[in-house]
Amino acid sequence: MKKIIALVLAFLMLFSIVACSTEDKNDDGKNDDAKADFKVGAIYINSKNDTAGYTYAHHNGIVTAMKELGLDTEKQLVIVDEVPEDKEQVLTAIDTLVGSGADIIFGISFGYIDAMEEAAKEYPEVIFSHATGYKSNETNFNNYFGRAYQARYLSGIAAGLKSLEIGNNNIGYVAAYGTEYAETASGINGFALGVLAVNPDATIHVKKLNNWADEVNESAYAKELIESYKCGIIAQHCDSAQPQIAAENAGMFGCGYNSDMSKDAPKAHLTAAIWHWNVYYATAMRAAMECESADKFVEKMGSSAYYGGLKENFVDVSPLSDNCSANTDKAIAAVRKMIVDGEWDVFSGVKLNIAKDGTVTKTNADLLDNAGNVIVAAGGASVEDSVITGTMNYFVAGVKLA
Repeated sequence: MKKIIALVLAFLMLFSIVACSTEDKNDDGKNDDAKADFKVGAIYINSKNDTAGYTYAHHNGIVTAMKELGLDTEKQLVIVDEVPEDKEQVLTAIDTLVGSGADIIFGISFGYIDAMEEAAKEYPEVIFSHATGYKSNETNFNNYFGRAYQARYLSGIAAGLKSLEIGNNNIGYVAAYGTEYAETASGINGFALGVLAVNPDATIHVKKLNNWADEVNESAYAKELIESYKCGIIAQHCDSAQPQIAAENAGMFGCGYNSDMSKDAPKAHLTAAIWHWNVYYATAMRAAMECESADKFVEKMGSSAYYGGLKENFVDVSPLSDNCSANTDKAIAAVRKMIVDGEWDVFSGVKLNIAKDGTVTKTNADLLDNAGNVIVAAGGASVEDSVITGTMNYFVAGVKLA
């Protein structure tokens, strides 16, 4: 009888454990109570209320990821926005977020890098994740970025076909920086190579802001490129839609960045190189929630650096507008497939030739910088990721500083 009672009790205990496990766990494998206590912190360089551009794209990505994971953006997201790239101000923002109970803190601007690195040491119980940077540790601090140059190339195709249609070989580019940073150099070069694949007679005129965000000069420089350099299309690597608006005001066309800017400049906008930041944010938040402790985050992510591209749906171009030339969609679809399938990548010794009818062919050709130096010999493999993300300090042939 004692054995029977013991077996019954054991069965009841096992049933209780299983029931508890089933009822208290959610689809992410995280206890509901723990998930409810999870808090996300974010530091933005511009306003969280922006309707286009860099901060808007990140904020939208974070909110989308949280909704995908069943997190409450009203109660579980804390934001400190309009934080300039000043170390002390970033540290103050981090202190605020840590004080609010943030489990993971995302810093979206390059200049936050040193403050994030320092804070990761000061607060080992918190996870720090930094966009566009290169510093990290092996425990609670990583960085994340993506192959924006692939999306830039696709937008360059749209710009190149439009340049042929309007009969203007001058294309302007308002850039935060030039060859000082691999991020801007690779983006400009990727866009330029896309343009030149369609229109080999084109010249890409780059005007530098020497700042990641400067709405006044973003507009003024676009206007200067149109008026002084006779540019018929304006591309950009800066935070707002001002270059697109300037293009529309001048009756020209443009390719945006970070987000779909068709609503900002509907008569000018062709497409934009965009980010699906939610792809990364969902991955990072899920890893953070599944970690036993903050010092296991990098291990859980599998790397201290995240670097996705078209294949991961992390970058792409926004829907093509009616302003685009005929067959733009056909050409972009063909090149996207080549990249996603691993058949070809942008910075290789294989040049794409894109015809007006959208047909794409390949030719072995040296990849040259604008000083005539061979970067990759004809037929050679694409430039290594470490160069694209860290040491690319040149413009390709066809690019000129304005």
